[in-house]
Amino acid sequence: MNSELVILILVIVTALAFDFTNGFHDTGNAMATSIATGALQPKTAVTVSALLNLVGAFLSVEVALTVTNAVIKIQNPDGSPKAEFTADHGRALLIIVMAGLIGGIIWNLLTWLLGLPSSSSHALFGGMIGAALVSGAGVVWIGHGKLDGVIGKVIMPALFSPVIAGIVAAVGTFAIFRIVAGVAVRFTEAGFRWGQIGSASLVSLAHGTNDAQKTMGVITLALIGYSAGTPDSTGFFAWHDTQAVPLWVKVACAVAIAAGTYLGGWRIIRTLGKGLVEISSPQGMAAESSSATIILASSHLGFALSTTHVATGSILGSGVGKPGGRVRWNVALRMVSAWVITLPAAGLFGALMWVIAAKIPTLAGPLVAFAILCGLAGYMYLRAQQQKVDHTNVNADWEGEPDPAAPSADTIARSEAWKL
Repeated sequence: MNSELVILILVIVTALAFDFTNGFHDTGNAMATSIATGALQPKTAVTVSALLNLVGAFLSVEVALTVTNAVIKIQNPDGSPKAEFTADHGRALLIIVMAGLIGGIIWNLLTWLLGLPSSSSHALFGGMIGAALVSGAGVVWIGHGKLDGVIGKVIMPALFSPVIAGIVAAVGTFAIFRIVAGVAVRFTEAGFRWGQIGSASLVSLAHGTNDAQKTMGVITLALIGYSAGTPDSTGFFAWHDTQAVPLWVKVACAVAIAAGTYLGGWRIIRTLGKGLVEISSPQGMAAESSSATIILASSHLGFALSTTHVATGSILGSGVGKPGGRVRWNVALRMVSAWVITLPAAGLFGALMWVIAAKIPTLAGPLVAFAILCGLAGYMYLRAQQQKVDHTNVNADWEGEPDPAAPSADTIARSEAWKL
């Protein structure tokens, strides 16, 4: 087994691990509001979401092609494109992809530990861009068309999608409450809970069409790197004109993201469902309908947008649109802060992993980088178990959480005993 094949296997395993973290990190985008309002029981919600993610992953490859063709380019030191894509270039591409994936996974796990619904998509792109820049490879900031490249396909959707989603959800929520004014609450809640189930299911389907595609594109990019310098490099995979994603890649990515979704990112579900807005069923349906529409439209156009940004913008909009609704702006500010630093933070992780993977000779570099990933993932998992959030307490009262600065129950008891 040659070293390039070992690196390819490491890249595929790391890519599927990223896909898995993407699944549990983003479950809340579809199901947080349905769980919060009681439209679906927590375990039922993640099961439905996982199945629809699995189906959605097979419906489109436009976003996968964006990842494959519109992020990284191999170039000469002066910035001109390489005339030939050799085996050395292929190995460099494999290490860039692996380092970028590790950067994305580390950021995903860190934000999951903190309960922050940041963008898995931007973590992936940030990691890959950071690794590409430090390696000397180029980044396709602006492609041949106005909406190509990282600027058009990633950054522009990141800026506009949450705003559009928020406006649509706010208008929809306001209209819903005006229409049902005077109708008994028990009737509106019951009816809209059924509507939530339908709209949340559509978001799950849409999530599969967008987020699962990104890992498909990454694995296809790795296969392009592995095929460099062989007869397949101009036939089976063409470097600048990839029009196909192998079936086994589609199946593997679909299963990985569905498995992660079923696991349930309960910490993030809790933040979205309980921490941002005290949401009702009409708000939930408006938010989910807004999210589904925007995600499906972007998947059709090949925009690799953040489903987290869209879902969060929709939930915020539903809070603003409800007469007398309440938004916890301090929680929203924490989320936006995480959004702003996701690309550069994941980029730094990706750059660091490239230095480790590329500068340590032979296979040792990629193996060390992979071992670091496993160690950090294990550490963050163990930290999360110290204050566990799962389906049993995901809907606990947000305001009832203990204040870390407040005295403990034991301290209060000792104080009362002293007074006596």
